Amino acid sequence: MFPARLTLVFLLSSLTAFAAPPAAPDWRKVDAETLRHFRALLRIDTVNPPGNETAAAQYLRRVLNREGIPARLFALEPARANLVARIRGDGSARPVAILGHTDTVAFDRARWTVDPLAAVRRHGFIFARGAIDDKDIVAAGLMVMLLLERSHARLHRDVIFIAEAGEEGTPHVGIDFLIDRHWNEIAAEYALAEGGAAVSRNGKVRYVAVATAEKVPRGVTLIARGVSGHASRPSPDNAIVRLAQAVARLGAWRTPMRLDETTRAYFARLAAISSPEDADRYRRLLDPSQAAEIDRYLERYELAHYALLHTTLAPTILKAGFARNVIPAEAEAYLDIRALPGEDVPRLYEEMRAAIAGLDVEIVTHKPDRPATPPSRIDTALYRALEHAQEKLFPGAVTLPSMLTGATDLAQLRARGVQSYGIGPVVEAGDRGEAHGDDERIREASLFKLVEFLWYAVLGA
Repeated sequence: MFPARLTLVFLLSSLTAFAAPPAAPDWRKVDAETLRHFRALLRIDTVNPPGNETAAAQYLRRVLNREGIPARLFALEPARANLVARIRGDGSARPVAILGHTDTVAFDRARWTVDPLAAVRRHGFIFARGAIDDKDIVAAGLMVMLLLERSHARLHRDVIFIAEAGEEGTPHVGIDFLIDRHWNEIAAEYALAEGGAAVSRNGKVRYVAVATAEKVPRGVTLIARGVSGHASRPSPDNAIVRLAQAVARLGAWRTPMRLDETTRAYFARLAAISSPEDADRYRRLLDPSQAAEIDRYLERYELAHYALLHTTLAPTILKAGFARNVIPAEAEAYLDIRALPGEDVPRLYEEMRAAIAGLDVEIVTHKPDRPATPPSRIDTALYRALEHAQEKLFPGAVTLPSMLTGATDLAQLRARGVQSYGIGPVVEAGDRGEAHGDDERIREASLFKLVEFLWYAVLGA
């Protein structure tokens, strides 16, 4: 009897978000409405800098207010507003928040085959800056709020929708501002935002990656100083030469491989759905006696997986000189560092200094814009709801807890104790058009599935 009682308790607890789950929406009608709002949002220029996210926030507020959903704007700067909307539950469970950022990165128009702000439909895709970073999540969050309101569902949890500004490098106007000044408006037990994906191969979803952890951005600047002079009289103290040597040394330097709870679970579950050859490789990775060999293979053939196991360094910006015939007195390089959770960053900096010892190159550290936080748990009601949503929409696939090698504003929420999870649309393995790239795009069908996935996840939380 005892196990049966436990099973009953589990089943009841998994349905605590709703006293009576609402009927499934007419998804065909929802798809058409989703597409309309999505394209409208993509056509609002919110490139950061300068941002101008207020224009997108006002659009969202108009849509929500027409449905009777109260929405408020909170802005540190007038042109950079954040929107917060809430549908009330009965208060017996703490809220779940849906976050999407309305700002986008810049683009080089000459390198696109379409107007990046036109939301062009072509061959089943929508092409636009922000299509998968991150106006797909914004549109999906908007639609879930509308569907919840129309269904008159009896919620136990409040559902909070946050369309935030400044995620692309200026969080002081977005999540930092909301946490510092308006925490009571957004405080939640759980949060859902960008960072994951449903990965398909030949049109069939193999797994749903849910980001439970993120690497931590910790960039540094290398500075070499020397004696300026005429380029016709080369000096052994050339700042560019010494800087280049330092960049080369650190570019070849490797940090140790490290597995944690998230990556162990990821590779163990990935092995269960992989080809025999790949499955054997991922299982051997978990064997300390064979891990080094597999790690070398991943560095050569599976860079994304290699990055999950290492704190990485990548030179991204070089600055030196102002005239062809002048040896400059100073040269700089920026190194983008993505640290694993739990990395001893001060010790990492000291090891980097040791690696370039003797070159007289300074390492200047920068104040981080995101905190280092522990992974979110995979034994929560919301994580189980994400698994159930996967089972409903993508039978035969698995849900994988994953680590994001990039960074999102969920880091700030995890630092406040919010159990936070990254989700995303269906992505076909090998598809181009990724975030921040030229011709960024999303499959229309993937956008529609994202709305369904988010709907069922919120229902089950």
